[in-house]
This record gives sequence, C-alpha cells and structure tokens, in this order.
Amino acid sequence: MLLLTRFSLLPLLGLFSVGAVIAAELEKAPEGSFTIVAIPDTQGYFGLGTKRSPASNDPVTNPVFEKHVRWIRDNLEAQRIVFVTHVGDIVDRNNEAEWTVARRCLDVLHGIVPYSLTVGNHDMTARGDSSLFQQYFGAERYRDFPWYGGDFESGRPSPAVSGNNANSFQLFHAEGLDFIHISLECNAPDDVLAWANDLLARYEGRRALITTHMDLGVLEHPKSDDGFIHDPKGRMRWTKCHGERGNTAVQMWDELYRKHANLAFVFSGDQSRCTALRLDQAGDHGNQVHSLLSDYTSSGPLRLYRFIPSENQVRVITYDTTQRELTGTTEYVEDWESHQFTIPYLMRSE
Repeated sequence: MLLLTRFSLLPLLGLFSVGAVIAAELEKAPEGSFTIVAIPDTQGYFGLGTKRSPASNDPVTNPVFEKHVRWIRDNLEAQRIVFVTHVGDIVDRNNEAEWTVARRCLDVLHGIVPYSLTVGNHDMTARGDSSLFQQYFGAERYRDFPWYGGDFESGRPSPAVSGNNANSFQLFHAEGLDFIHISLECNAPDDVLAWANDLLARYEGRRALITTHMDLGVLEHPKSDDGFIHDPKGRMRWTKCHGERGNTAVQMWDELYRKHANLAFVFSGDQSRCTALRLDQAGDHGNQVHSLLSDYTSSGPLRLYRFIPSENQVRVITYDTTQRELTGTTEYVEDWESHQFTIPYLMRSE
C-alpha cells in the first residue's frame, strides 16, 4: 500500500531545533555537498490587470519572484547551488505584462547557473498552447549553453502546442555524479512521454530528475473549495490541460516514471492548498522514486534539495527568502516535518 508520509525531522547542519524558526541566513553548505533549488509556483503578481490587486494602476511586479532569484544568485557559492528548476505556473494570467516580469526575474539567473522552466496550466491555454511562454523562453535562448540538452520537437505544423522548449532536458555534473533533468509540461501528452522515455533510456548511466507541474495533490477533482484542502491526497487522477490528450499524474507514472531505474526524484507544484507533500514509490526495477510537491501559495518559501554524497542523503530545506527564515509551518500544513526533512539516497557505496 502506498502512503503519503510525514517523516521525522533530522537535524539540518545544526541550523535549528524542532519548533524553532530562525530568522537568519542559512549556514554554508558543507564541503562535498551540492544543492538543487526548486522554485515553487510564482503566481503572485501585483499591479495593473493582476488578480491580486485588480484595482491597481501600478506597473506589474512580482516581489517574491524577484527575491527568490536574487537570493539564489547571491548564495550560489555559499549554498553550492548547481541547478535550479521551476515547477510551473511561472505566471498567473498568461499575458505579456506578466511574462515580461518573469523574463526580467529569470535574467538574474541566466548565464550564471543551469536552470529549467516547467510549463504549468497557467502558462498555457487549456488546449496546450504555450506560445507566449515560447516567445519569452524559447529553445533558442538556451542552445548555446553546454548544459542544455535540447527540447521536444513535435513535428506538428506549429510548435505552439508542446514545442519550442515547452518540454526540455538539461545535463549537469556535481561532486562526481552525472545528472539528466527533464522538464515536462502540465499533463504531458503521449508523444512527449515517448520522447522522455527515449531520453531516460539513452542516458541510463546518468541519475535522472524530472520536474512537471501536476503530480501530487488531491486525488480526484474536488467538488468544493474545501475539498482542495481536505480530500484524500496522492498521485493525481485528473487533468487541466490538453483535453483528451493530456495525461494524469497516475498515467505519467505508469507510462514513464516507473519504467526507469535511474529516475530518483519527481518535483511538482500546482496544489497550493496541499502545499507540501511527499510520496516514495518503488519503480519497476526496485528503485525508489521520491515525488515531492512544493507550492507555497506564491509566498516567500523556496525549496532547497541539499545532496550530501558522503552521508547518502538529501536534506530538504524550505527557506523563506522574504522573511529570511526557515519555514516550519504554513496555513494549510502546520507540521514542521513536512517542510524540513531528510531523504535517504545512495550516492556513495562503501
């Protein structure tokens, strides 16, 4: 039986004790470790035409997104950050004003650290047209970087659906370990999953990570707002994009995730009222696939995955770049162990 688990807290580099919130900068990541950052949904736009300040005539801004990228830039060395992924819903209303702000934010990271972007349901139309995302973050923007592996090419007359960096992969190396990371759009259709299957087989010697927008959350589409908070949770069985072509998270598990021995982590967002979930599930080869949801309502928390090969573990640190403190409780998930915990992951054998 599969269980969504709340794991007991292990000390994270002596940074805190259970129940404490430390309003301070994180200590430096230890020698021999490295960090992968997952930026949660960044839908918190303010100004003219936005949901959060509909009466405003001010220019569009996104203060939390700006703080995230500046903190990452300023802490690249101290936190030994080697890769950054965005779990999707980069924008809220999928208009040029918000995409312009998103581009300005991500320019802070461009050229200084490998990063990926995942297309969420707010970043495309319901039928899967992500042409505005492609206008601001198309494949041509990344082709000259050695870490950029490439993107899915659909073969359709227009790349507006699924093409031109809507699905992409990256290759990077850290502390003697080789990785492939794949970004898959929300409810990726079968042809995209076939492309991802080929990639994971081609790079079977690399450790694999996937970011997609919808994975963990409320199992069935809630019938009320209260259901988004209290209904049973797990790998999702409903879709938002691509119509009948769109795959649920369960279908993506069956058609892709479970098949590859090198896949270790699946990062996702989308479910702000679930906020933080974890599901560990064995793939067909006996490997544990760790699925991790982080969607902090477009507020201050950022997710850090600190890989420590010498200890064969990944320390999951949720850090608020606005308040400059560790996140121990949120509106919907109050227990500390959902935000700060440790995952066993074999990287060094004796």
